[in-house]
Amino acid sequence: MRLPGKTAIVTGGSSGIGKAVALRLAREGARLFVGGAPADAGDLELTLAQLRDMGADCAGAAVEVAEARGVAAFVDAALTHLGSVNILVSNAGIYRADSFLDIAEEHWDRVVAVNLKGMFLVGQRVARHMVAQGQGGAIVNTASTNGLLGDENAAHYNASKAGVIALTKSMALDLAPHNIRVNCVCPGMILTRMSGNMGDDPDLLATYSTRIPMDRFGTVDEVAGAYVHLASDDASYMTGACLVYDGGLIAGLRWRGWIT
Repeated sequence: MRLPGKTAIVTGGSSGIGKAVALRLAREGARLFVGGAPADAGDLELTLAQLRDMGADCAGAAVEVAEARGVAAFVDAALTHLGSVNILVSNAGIYRADSFLDIAEEHWDRVVAVNLKGMFLVGQRVARHMVAQGQGGAIVNTASTNGLLGDENAAHYNASKAGVIALTKSMALDLAPHNIRVNCVCPGMILTRMSGNMGDDPDLLATYSTRIPMDRFGTVDEVAGAYVHLASDDASYMTGACLVYDGGLIAGLRWRGWIT
């Protein structure tokens, strides 16, 4: 148990990577306050029930991360339950698939608002509490390999995740004097609800796997370990970093199957 007595806030914790991270933090001894989108309230309750079944000290609430007032209320509720905050896993995000020529302005605005503005609002609010506490802390943002290289039909998502990477580095610089470390994880192809039906379509899975040297998608339980590492004292000298977790996807061009 690497996090006994630590307190953690997790956004986007109702499913996928966020849920797996919340479960892993609990197993490592942390007390938790978990957030999920208002539309995912049912899934959030299931996550909290699973955490309680494990014996975790946890609570949670729905939060619209793109709205400052809602974020303020959410963080205040978290502090009421936890008393203090040592760790923030800022994971809330959405994805849309649209050709660049077809992206509607409202869809661009929504993706950037949730994925980037939400990361700023939550991070700033929690960081202010960490500074006031005077005990330092660790913030882990969820970026993506899409923020490091382009991908078709996802200009809004790609741009938002590239922004998260730049935001993470900027936060790390500004918060280092307060002993607050800020890093991000860049997952590649991870089987989640956001990845849609890829895991259920053998042909599609095989197509994507040709780009991944490890020949498979990652699982949420695998990537959760990266978040715990960055949140723990094992990463005590690590800040401003982007930890790529992608099975080798962006290591370079993979020619297998292209040339015979």
